[in-house]
Formats: sequence, C-alpha cells, structure tokens
Amino acid sequence: MYHHLTVIVTITAFILTMVMIFIRPKNMNEAIPAAIGAVLVFLSGSVSTGDLLDISSKVTGAAITIIATIVMAIVLESIGFFSWTAALMLKLSKGSGYRLYWNTLLLCFLMTLFFNNDGSILITTPILILILNNLKLKNSQKIPFLLSGALIATASSAPIGVSNIVNLIALKIIGMDLYMQTEMMFVPGVLGLLFLSYLLYLVFKKNIPAQIRFHSYSIPLQKNRPFHPLQQNSESLFDQQKKLMIKMLIFVLIVRISLFVASFIGISVSLVAVCGSLILLIWRWMYLKVNPKDVLKKIPWHILIFAFSMYVIIFGLHNIGLTAFLIENLKPLVNDSFLHASLTMGVITAFLSNIFNNHPALMVSTLALTEMGLDPLIMKTVYLANIIGSDVGSLILPIGTLATLIWMHILKKSKIKITWVEYIKVTLIVIPPTLVFTLISLYLWLLLFFVK
Repeated sequence: MYHHLTVIVTITAFILTMVMIFIRPKNMNEAIPAAIGAVLVFLSGSVSTGDLLDISSKVTGAAITIIATIVMAIVLESIGFFSWTAALMLKLSKGSGYRLYWNTLLLCFLMTLFFNNDGSILITTPILILILNNLKLKNSQKIPFLLSGALIATASSAPIGVSNIVNLIALKIIGMDLYMQTEMMFVPGVLGLLFLSYLLYLVFKKNIPAQIRFHSYSIPLQKNRPFHPLQQNSESLFDQQKKLMIKMLIFVLIVRISLFVASFIGISVSLVAVCGSLILLIWRWMYLKVNPKDVLKKIPWHILIFAFSMYVIIFGLHNIGLTAFLIENLKPLVNDSFLHASLTMGVITAFLSNIFNNHPALMVSTLALTEMGLDPLIMKTVYLANIIGSDVGSLILPIGTLATLIWMHILKKSKIKITWVEYIKVTLIVIPPTLVFTLISLYLWLLLFFVK
C-alpha cells in the first residue's frame, strides 16, 4: 500500500495537469503541464525508476512512428502537395457546395489515414479556412465544412491504429499487432465513419451553400517557396504538377502499407516509418536541393515528452489502485457477453474521455484490461471497443481529444467563431448514435469472421 501523501500528490498532479492542458494559459504547449505532472508523480513515489524504463519501452516506438509520419507530412507540405490537393478538391467540386462538403470529408479521412489525426487537423483546417474565406462564405456556412471535417479527421483514427499515438501505445500494452488490429477494426470503423458523415450531412444540409463561385484554382510547384492554395494560374501549371503529386501519393501509400506488412511479419513498425520519411527527405534534398534542416525545426518533438509524461501520470494512478478499482467494478460486466462487453467498455471509455481527455482514458482502460484475466478474443474485442470509445465517443466535448483542442485554437486564431454550445449542439446529436452503431458493427463483424 502507498502512503496517503503519495496517493494525494498523484491524484492532485493528474487533476492539475488536465486542467492546465484544457485551459492552456498563454497558449502553453500541452507537454509542459504533462512534464511537470509526471515529475510530481515520480517524486511522490507512486512511479519507480523501473516503471520509467517499462514506460519508455511502450511509448518510444509509438512516438517515433508518429514523428516519422509527421516528417513525411512536412516534406510533402514543402513541395506544395497539400495545396495542390486543396486545388484538386475545388476543381472536383465543380461549383457545387454539396460536392465541396463531401470532398472535405473525404480529404479529412484520407489525411488521417495517410498521416495521423493531429496532423490531419493541422494540415486540413488552415487549407479549409483559406478555401472558405476565398469563397466569401458567411460564418454559418463555414461551420458545416470545418466542424464536420474536424470530427471526421479525429474519428478516422479508429479504423487503423497507426493514425493515433495513443492507439499505438495501447496496442503495445495489449500485445496486439497492427495488422490484426486493422483486420478486426477497419470495416466496422469505416462503417461508423460513413454513418457519422450521413448524420452530419443531415444536421448541416440547410447551411451548406448549393452553389459556390468556382474559379480555376491551381498552385505552381516552385522550389523553396510556400504556396497559397488558392492562387489562380493556368490549367497547364496545375496539370504539370499532377505527375509529381501522384508519385508522392503512391510513395506515401507504399510506406503506409509497409507498416502493416512489417507488423504482420514481425519487423519494427517504427523502423519502417523512419526509413520511409528518410527516403522522402533524401529525395527532396537531391532533386529539389532543399536542406533537411527545416524539417528538424518543424518536428513537434514535444509529442515525445507529452506521450511519455501522460503515461507516467497514468501509471502512477494505476499503481495507487485506480485500475484495481476499475477491474473490480467492470469485470462482471465485461465477462457477461461479447455485445455487452463491447457496449459497456466503449461507452465507459467515451465517458472518461469526455471528462479527462482520451489519452489518459484509453491508457487507464487498457491497463485495466490487461489485468482482468480475460479470454484473448474477449480482451481484443473489449480493447477495440475502448478504441471506438476513445476515438469516436470522445468527440462529444471539445476537451475529449487533443486534436479538437488544436482545432479550436486554429479557429480562434483565424477569427472564426464557434462556441462550445454550438459545438455540443451538433455532437450530442451525431456522436452517441455513431458510437453505438460502430460498437454494434464491431460486434457483428467479429461474430461473423473471428468467433469460432
């Protein structure tokens, strides 16, 4: 048993860390309060030096994989890939606001699939704001694109574990490979996204402009220059870039597929991700003569600190008895039936995510799972239900995910007004039914193909 002071300090450190992450005074980076909280937890004695080594082994590979993916995104951004994609999206919309809406959702889904949820928000939100401002849409007409895009971008990390750092960490804890997670989760995850997309369309249909003023948008590919996604140039310049951009897309797709192949045959996923980003960096250096130094400056190294620190805090809570409490109360529910287990844990993780943020919520629920002594298939099923609760169910409140907090911050900087009330009015309608639909889809999918 731990001393009362140790328990009090650990719980206080967790609460203060979460409060500071939510309010972010003076736009403080979320890694700072997380690191301070982790130091307090370590000093309290609830986490030992041995625990720190264990945490490092679980967090490092996931963080390296995500950072390598972000490096690829930075390189692609520097050659105008995302700007070109935005121009293509507008061209395909052909002056229809409805087509632009569906293209927006598709763009956000693909960005998360190819990169990760936080990266998707950081890439797509500024591009969408630029497009919508250029089209001179009213604030009420911008919200359907921005809010739907943000929800889809964040929820799209559910189908494949590699799109979210907390999913990757949880995979390591459960001892499940990336290939199996995708095999069991991709179909129900995508069905849930289609369901969410349709609900969002029904909610926003009246605010989406039927027609938009369409121009021939294109972006020239020029070395060492940032691009404005809405520069107007000739069609030939747009088409000149097409071959290069398609090659880039194929390369990213190959790297992404390689991660699953690596997971299947037992090669380090993080090593493959690093190799992919290095190849892209070397290619840019050789052919575009762009020094890789700019990437080193832009890499969000704080992700490593944030992930490690949050896990230290959660491990402290685990050691003082939080997971034991959860196990005692949840095990009877989880052992009841497949469907009951999935719905119960998915909803509980969603609830915890909206109160504490999905990082600690998923980590706590995953740690609890490993100590319940469950049948391997039930444990994997419940883990996947936790992922759905963490990635989809967490979207009811803006504090549920780090990606949504980043999105809110970008909107505020761009002077686009969306209040918490406006946000919650939409999410309360679309997220609970999507959560239940996705959990039932998971249950049926596993029942059909995995339960013998």
